[in-house]
Amino acid sequence: MTRIPHWLAQHIAALRVVLVLTLLTGLAYPLAMVAAAQVPGLDGASEVTGADGKPAGSSLIGQSFTDAKGNPVKKYFQSRPSNAGTGYDATASGAGNQGPESVVDTKDKPSLLTLVCGRSKVVGDLEGVDGSRPYCTDDGVGAVLGVFYDGGTSGRATQAVSLNQACPAKPFLSSYKGVRVTCAKAGADYSHAVTVPVRGDAPANPVVPADAVTASGSGLDPHISPAYAKLQAPRVARERGAGVTDVRKLISKYTTGRTLGVLGEPGVNVIELNIALDRTYPKQGA
Repeated sequence: MTRIPHWLAQHIAALRVVLVLTLLTGLAYPLAMVAAAQVPGLDGASEVTGADGKPAGSSLIGQSFTDAKGNPVKKYFQSRPSNAGTGYDATASGAGNQGPESVVDTKDKPSLLTLVCGRSKVVGDLEGVDGSRPYCTDDGVGAVLGVFYDGGTSGRATQAVSLNQACPAKPFLSSYKGVRVTCAKAGADYSHAVTVPVRGDAPANPVVPADAVTASGSGLDPHISPAYAKLQAPRVARERGAGVTDVRKLISKYTTGRTLGVLGEPGVNVIELNIALDRTYPKQGA
């Protein structure tokens, strides 16, 4: 019996996989979605009604609970940050496209590290907790030095600059490797410096959770972590004139578990939780 050559068998197997995936993702899945969209009432199943009986958006798309100046409304649980347009814009869904190497601010755009540091400081101040994080300065920017060496990238340090702290800000370190640290001067070229993030003495496990300082991939996620919700509970309870224990019970009510029991992490739907707060504890806070 003639055996099929190994290389040909591999190609046949690959073609089979392509055919199966094409049928599943290119035909079966789209048809299933179209069919589901035809079910009466399903298209509006995510609509939610506020405590005043008026439409309050969708339970599937996040919202910002801030005032006209962008400041948090203290009587509400705050959502996680969003990179979708100006915030939770369903027509501009997307991520910030910044990764772990984004640590130095530019003239037009803060680095991801500075965004995280700034958000953590704001949340810490709002909730009355320690908002410090590793690699962050006390004033809420990335703790990153630009170090110049007499050998280019090695040798004796000749200059050290706090890259994300523009003058006249006080550098987060007084000296590095025997050289005085200076603030960054506007328009100066530090592109030839060696970038050195400095960890600092912040706790390894920050009090402010990661979802409080980073956006979701879509920028539309209406959920926050139970940890972030519990961090906000004392402030919301105080603004509402409610007991912290009672507010935490509401958090538990609007907490969902992992999908299929194994995928993702538990989450708290901020929109549904805030609507429940308005119905249960309608006191107007600041």
